[in-house]
Formats: sequence, structure tokens, C-alpha cells
Amino acid sequence: MIARPGFLRGLLALTAIIGMLPRSAAALEIKRSTLSNGAVLLVSEQHQLPMVTIAIAFDAGARRDPKGKEGLAALTADCIEQGTKDLAAADFDQKIDFMGSSMGVGADHDYATASMTSLKKYEDATLHLLAQALVNPGLRDADIVRKQADQIANINASQEQPGYVGQVEFIKEIFGATPYGHPTNGLAATVAKLTPDDVRNFYRDHYKTGSAVIAVTGDVDTTAIKEKLEKELAGIAGTVADQTAPPAPSVAPGIHLNVINRTVAQANLILGSGGIARSNPDYYKLEVMNYILGGGGFSSRLMKVVRSKGGLAYTVASGFQAAKFPGAFLIVLQTKNQSANEALKLIIGQLREIQSTPVSADELSAAKRYLIGSFPMKLDRQSEITGFMLQIELNGLGLDYADRFPKLIDAVTAADVQEVARKYLHPAALDVVAVTNQAEAKVSVASFAPTAN
Repeated sequence: MIARPGFLRGLLALTAIIGMLPRSAAALEIKRSTLSNGAVLLVSEQHQLPMVTIAIAFDAGARRDPKGKEGLAALTADCIEQGTKDLAAADFDQKIDFMGSSMGVGADHDYATASMTSLKKYEDATLHLLAQALVNPGLRDADIVRKQADQIANINASQEQPGYVGQVEFIKEIFGATPYGHPTNGLAATVAKLTPDDVRNFYRDHYKTGSAVIAVTGDVDTTAIKEKLEKELAGIAGTVADQTAPPAPSVAPGIHLNVINRTVAQANLILGSGGIARSNPDYYKLEVMNYILGGGGFSSRLMKVVRSKGGLAYTVASGFQAAKFPGAFLIVLQTKNQSANEALKLIIGQLREIQSTPVSADELSAAKRYLIGSFPMKLDRQSEITGFMLQIELNGLGLDYADRFPKLIDAVTAADVQEVARKYLHPAALDVVAVTNQAEAKVSVASFAPTAN
């Protein structure tokens, strides 16, 4: 969802109320059905508060961007928000604001999501506006050109941020010319070439309910909301053809360094290799392993060794980007230019350490305790519940996933952690992107690559 200033007042008010929802993941009852237009519908009735949230995932993410038109999915999603054929953008926004509702359409790499939240009494009116934006979007030339200029301006502004520059270069190194090889917003040069017809054609080809998943939660009746959605979304039936899975990303043996020389006070470093798809059965073992390695904040090994003990990094964290197709494993850190080589050497040493030596019982217990204990906290707002339901359907996790997740994490052993560390971490085959003041940092593979045993 893309938040827009005109909706912030309503969003803040709604957030304050929704925060009082119960946090029991195990109590999440989900009803699944299929609409006549092919959309999968998931409903979780939550009658504690007079509010309704709906989220619709379309197969219209940035991985669908045509070659040379990177950023088209994001621009299309942004333009769909700009009113309908009967309502100009300003009038459309005014109607939403009057009800105190929120609405948005946004694209990530895998999917585009259209969503709304409203008070129960405005459910029908807000749903109608959302549906009209999806079924009969305005997509006027003037609005498209204006949003295109905004997108280019945002990309250019991001280019001033060393971390963003490093991320763009890293995904290009890892994924190359594949669906994940560009940022969601595209590049300034590719977005500048897009035309209003490109946007209208992308909308026509990808916003299809036959390939969509709809999640609804709040003070709703399952039968009634199904009937409303059947009626409101009747105009965008059809399916999107399956996308051929790209080759899984991999890094050739060796440490491949890409230095981007900038006048920066601290080095921004990203290193990593190929990762996994969300459907990978090792996902839960990797969740535990990564928490111990670098995903657990101040309790993680990387934070303890690189920041707390070595005093080298302001921030350091690791993670697997598990998506529809295999993503990347990456470690991100910021450090003084002069300590970049030493920090990189310590990090690679920790990758080797978790592969060679079983984690301790205390580390394993703490990781599992946190992952299990924090899981219900991810479902304490209606927007999080709808997002969760979309993910379980899109990734085939099953309606009982909220109940099974604690058991899946608790079953992970120290041997499992070492097994997946050896399988998915590649300390001898890494892409490293360093955005540094190279005159001070002098980053070089010879300076940070550990010597062979």
C-alpha cells in the first residue's frame, strides 16, 4: 500500500483503534472460497470493532516489468490511485477523506496490492470506490505524466543515499537481467521512457481477478462480503499467464568486489549470494539460523562480534529475501571507511564459524523463543492480518499456518542450523558492493578475504 498525505488523518485514527485487537495467532479463523471470477477469497471475521480491511493481491508486481520498461508496475499501481473515469483524482480523494477511510495501491517485486480500511458504516461506499479504481481507473494522460515525474524525482533523490545506491548495484550483481534484477521503482532512465499507453496496457494485462487473492478481515459477514465482491469486481475477470521461473541466482567462486567511490563519512557495505524461494522447505531452519547469525538484532553474532566487541559497525544485519522465485542472502552494514576491510573480514569469519561449529543450546533456545513469541505480534492490526492471509495463500502455506508455525520453529535442532548454514551460506563465493570514500577505505579483496585453511 502506498500511503498518501490526504489519508493520513484517517489512518492515524484507525491505527489507534485497531491496535486494541487481540494478538492471538492461534485464534485466527480463516474461511476460504473462490469467486465466480476466479479470485480466491479469504475471510477472517473479527467482530470486536466496527471496522473492515480488504487487501487484494494482483499478479502485477515489478517482476512483470518488460525489459527496458523497469518501473512500469510501480507507476501503474500509483496511477490507478488517481481516480476513476467518472471521478478526478482530487474528487476521489475527497470522498475517501470525508469517510475517514484509507485506500492505496502499490507494487512490490512480486505482487501489486490494492487495499482499504474503513469504519463498518462506510464499508460499502469505500469498497465501491476501491472497486471503481480497479475496474474503471481514470488513467488520464495528465495524471500519468505527473506520477511519472514524481517517480523519477524519487529515484533521483534516492541516488543521494549511499545505502540505496549499494542496494541497486547489489541486486544487479546477484540477479542480472532477470525479473528481480532491478529496483521496484525502476531506474530514472527507464521510467522516463514510459508512455501513458504503457501504463494502460500494463493495467489491462495484469489487473485480472482470475489470478488475484482477496483477504478480508474485520466486522464482516463472509456470505455478504463475498456477494459484494462478486458484484463490485465483475469487470476485471480473466487471468495472467504464469511467468517462467528465472534461474536461481548464484555467485561464482571467489570474492567479487564492486567499489562505488563516493565522498561519504562512512562506508555502506552489502555482501551476499543467492538465496531461496519462500516455498523452500528449509525456510524455517533458515529463520532460526539467520536469527542467530545476524537477524536477531543485538543478540545476533554479527552484532556482538562486529559492533559490540569489535566496535566497527553502526549497524549490521543479515537476511534471506525469500520471494516467489529464489531471492538473495545478504548482509548489510555501515562502518567507518577506515574499518571497512576489518569489518568484512570479521563477517566472513562468522559465516565460516556458523558452518563449522554447532550453535550453542542457549543460542538455539533464545532464537526459537523469540521467533515463536513474536509471531502473534505480527497479527495485531487488521492490515497485518490481511497481509498474513495473502501470504499464506500466495505461498501455499495452508489455512492452519498460524497454528503450525510455532511447531515448525520448535522442531529445528542445532544440527539443522549447521546443515542449512553449510548449504546456503557461501563465504567463498560472495558479491560485495562497497559504497565508500575509497581514498580512506582502501577496500580490497586482499585486505578482507580470509586466508585458506
